Parts: sequence; structure tokens; C-alpha cells
Amino acid sequence: MLAALGISRLSPFARHARKFSTSRMAVSHLRIGFVPEHFSTPLEFAKKHHNLDATLLPYPSGTGHMVTALQSNEIDIGVGLTEGWIAALGKAQSSQKDAGFKVVGTYVETPLCWAISTGARRDELTGVHDLRGKKVGVSRIGSGSYVMSYVLADQQAWLDPNAADPLFPVEPLNTFLNLREGVNNGTADFFMWEHFTSKRYYDNGEIKKIGEIYTPWSSWKIVAKHDLINPRNWSSGPHAATKALKEELDDVLQKINKGVKHFEENQEEAVHYISTKLDYSEEDAREWLKTVRFAHDVRGVDKSVVDKTVTTLQKAGVLEDKLDHDAMIGLARSEAVKWV
Repeated sequence: MLAALGISRLSPFARHARKFSTSRMAVSHLRIGFVPEHFSTPLEFAKKHHNLDATLLPYPSGTGHMVTALQSNEIDIGVGLTEGWIAALGKAQSSQKDAGFKVVGTYVETPLCWAISTGARRDELTGVHDLRGKKVGVSRIGSGSYVMSYVLADQQAWLDPNAADPLFPVEPLNTFLNLREGVNNGTADFFMWEHFTSKRYYDNGEIKKIGEIYTPWSSWKIVAKHDLINPRNWSSGPHAATKALKEELDDVLQKINKGVKHFEENQEEAVHYISTKLDYSEEDAREWLKTVRFAHDVRGVDKSVVDKTVTTLQKAGVLEDKLDHDAMIGLARSEAVKWV
């Protein structure tokens, strides 16, 4: 399976030794963390068809796990959910710590549909209105599934900043399999995961859908460690021509652009890959393709998206006030266009 995906067999928990070029000191074979779902297809195509010279490391438990992987030097780049990255960056600021990474790219332009699921035989839970105060299963604290539970609570007007008790108990369960099992055995009452990834398990009767919620922002972003980003004054002074991103990171993003282009121009190949190598039916793969739009140029992030995400997470009680939004951005799209 991993070989077919073009993924290294090395564990994402293993620390990878840097390889140094004899011609340039500090050139490294980069390690990219990603979630092994249908959204990863352009990464596979970049690797297979466009010589993406990087190790792809799967993190099935999601963005929250990749945050810790970046901070422990297990990966250099992460492709994950907007809310997970922004939550981690904001919490680091509030704790006066360095998160170790910044947002450098936009991978998917469209919002994500989070399906809200419970156990197949949980007859007492029929809709979102039944979930107030119930135990939510999440992959990890700080993950997209964790953050979106608070966004759901905000939308449902469940938040009470004066309440003595937590909004609802949170049960970290790590994997999608554990989450499905958890709502059936009572470890959790509900969880939230991407719609098409969940749909197969509605169809086979393992879990049932009781609602859905869309992210109020574009759904996937690319982050990179600080050592792949030039200092913030890169666009002024005697080195004004220097790019914001270091050469090896820029090369990775350019290759991902080519993977996205290949994905868009070869939809049948995408359907075949998703339905044979990943956990989706051909029908669901085709339906998903109608809903998703990848960035044509993944380099840079819109500050307005960061602002909206921070504001929403603050309202939901996930982040504190008085955060420096600009400090979360390694490359803004307004700067990226200067050297496209």
C-alpha cells in the first residue's frame, strides 16, 4: 500500500537524518507530513509525475499530530487543516512560545464539510440538538476535529463564558477507526470528520450521520519550519531581491503546483487512484471532485483567511485575544505575486 502511494516506509515517529550536498551546505531532503485521504492526491501526482524530491509521511490522525511532528523535527513541511494550524500558532503565542513553523501556502481553496457522526445504534441521538453537553471524540487536542467542535458550539449558541463546567467532555482517540469504535461503544457520543471519508461507514451501517458543518474558511494550508523561511525583512534592504522562501521550499511548492495541474487535467486517473489506493468508492470519488477546488498556485496565504480563522476561534473560546496575526504568516499572497 505504502509503496503504491509513493510513501516512505519510515515511521513518521522516526527522526530522519539530514542529507547534505557537497556543493551547497544546508540543502536537505525535505519531509512532508500529510493526511492520507483523497485530498492528498495532488501530492501523490507531484511525486509520481513531476519529480517531487521529498519524503511523504502519512499522519492519519491529522493536523494536531503534525503540529507535534514539526516541533519535534520529524517533518519539515505539513499539509493540513487551516483551523488546526492557526489554533496551534495562536496557542503558542498566548503561551509566549515559538510554534516552530508558519503558514506559507494555500492548498485547497474550498471549505471543508465536516460530517457529525454517532454510533449506528445510538437511537437517543438524532440530530445536533441532542449533542449539547455530550462527550465529543477528537483525534487530538488542537486538531481540526477538536477545534471544529467549538465552532459547532458557537454556531449553536451553546457557549457560555461564565459557565463553571466545560462545554462538553473531550475524549482524544487518535485515529478515525478509534473514533468510529468510540461512538459505538460509548467512549464518546459524537465526532466530526470529513464527509466523504465518513460516508463509506454510513453506507455500511457502522455509524450514522446526524448533521454537518462547513468551515467558514478555505480548508487546507501548507506550513513550514522556520529554517525554510527567510527572515521577515527579506523584502527590504540590500537583499530585497531575495525570496521569502528558501530555494528548497520554493521547489517543493512549485512541484505541488504541477501535481495540482496534473490532478485537474487527469480526473479519471484521480478517480482510479482514490478508489483503488484509498478508502473511497468510485462513486464517492467522483462526487467529491465536484466539490473541491485546489489552489492553482499554492504559494502564499491570504491574510484575510488568517484573520477570519483567528476571529472565529477567539469567539469559540479556542484562542485568546490580542494575537499577532501577521506573525503566523511566512508568506502572504500579496508578497508571493512579486516573484511568481
